[in-house]
Amino acid sequence: MLMTKGRGGGTGAGLSRVSGALLAMSRHLEVRDVLKTIVVSARELLDAEYAALGVPDDHGGFAQFVVDGVSEEQWKAIGPLPRQHGILAAMLKDATPQRLADVRLDPRFGGWPSAHPDMSDFLGLPIADGDEVLGAVFLANKRCPKPQGGCGFTAQDEELLAILAQHAAIALTNARLYERSRELTIAGERARLAHELHDAVSQKLFSLRLTAQAATALVDRDPARAKDELQQIALLAAEAADELRSAVVELRPAALDEDGLVATLRTQVQVLDRAHSARVTFASRGVRALPAAQEEALLRVAQEEALLRVAQEALHNALRHADARQVDVTLTRHGQGARLRVVDDGRGFDPSAVRRAGRHLGLVSMRDRAGGVGGGLTVESAPGKGTAIEMEVPGG
Repeated sequence: MLMTKGRGGGTGAGLSRVSGALLAMSRHLEVRDVLKTIVVSARELLDAEYAALGVPDDHGGFAQFVVDGVSEEQWKAIGPLPRQHGILAAMLKDATPQRLADVRLDPRFGGWPSAHPDMSDFLGLPIADGDEVLGAVFLANKRCPKPQGGCGFTAQDEELLAILAQHAAIALTNARLYERSRELTIAGERARLAHELHDAVSQKLFSLRLTAQAATALVDRDPARAKDELQQIALLAAEAADELRSAVVELRPAALDEDGLVATLRTQVQVLDRAHSARVTFASRGVRALPAAQEEALLRVAQEEALLRVAQEALHNALRHADARQVDVTLTRHGQGARLRVVDDGRGFDPSAVRRAGRHLGLVSMRDRAGGVGGGLTVESAPGKGTAIEMEVPGG
């Protein structure tokens, strides 16, 4: 069992700091946030003055390089990201720890830029997932008295950093999988929106073609009607141009994490309203922004994504399967949480009969999404009476 004493003294304090560092890493989903948390945790945990983490690229440099203990002004003055050479390369290629009393005396040391802070004692470990080296974490200048160059990083520090690096590999791998999953979701959603917009523009162009043919047939025998048809052509052409301009704007990657749930839902409803003959509306009242507390914020991120996916599924059912003429989407505050309601005037269905027949219209996945974030889903529908789908999520 690892025994370590923190700055506050005592094994309990050390274990508490380790636990806090590991918990902090597990809270983040974005790769950049995970990298920064690893660096900050490592520097604080081992009482180092400087810390850095490099993720290599395939060209001898670093795809990402995160530092802690260096001011933004210092970092800008240092210049370009380092290359994979010397001790950095050794850790990335051989996946072996490096603990040095004075990095400047190592034969592999090649110097650093003039604005780079001076460093002496050094500890570096690779971050690996099996045989794959994901990156390397570096610490420099242990905060402790150093008579005649003594003190510095110890074998116990190396053991502690190794534990942190193992968990860092898990956190980094999970973050990469999350980002990849989100990219695939965004790509799928963009393809779906592209299909909707393609249908809308195709309908406009088809009408444009028929109207042009009518105008051609009328130009000699009924010039007045031909003029009316030509005016209609101009109107249809303008509408088609508007749809194409909308496609350029709306098919940008969805940004739920940047724009928020309200803006993302409003944008998608606007796209569907243009793409279908049905009237599709969106209203929002009192939905609060993400909370400041990290744990609560992570839950709310998951809840927002679940609300968005349920809304998309309900809209798809209403417009593609129910022949709805009107679909209304509302998102409102409900206590400390939120309530989503999607109501259509389509053909409706018997929910119990659908379950018995094994045709779920996405209801199972919607219920799973709601339950997965601590929420609930209700479905009200009857043949010829339309459908109302409501999802509620609790607050933090």
